[in-house]
Amino acid sequence: MLQSLITLSDQDIELVITAVRQWCTKNHCEIDSNEGRHALTLAIGLVQNSARDTLLQSLTEHLGPHHGQSL
Repeated sequence: MLQSLITLSDQDIELVITAVRQWCTKNHCEIDSNEGRHALTLAIGLVQNSARDTLLQSLTEHLGPHHGQSL
């Protein structure tokens, strides 16, 4: 995961971290939890595949709500 992160531009890294933090906040989990790490890995892949403009939306669509959360 970290190797993938260092291949991104500073702007993309900031975008990934911001989107994952927002997703984690919305879903009541920590960024260093299993769910947070999974979201981070997915976000890196999405950004590498040009999903920058819809990153948070794409994370939510791929991951769904965290355990017990409703849409």
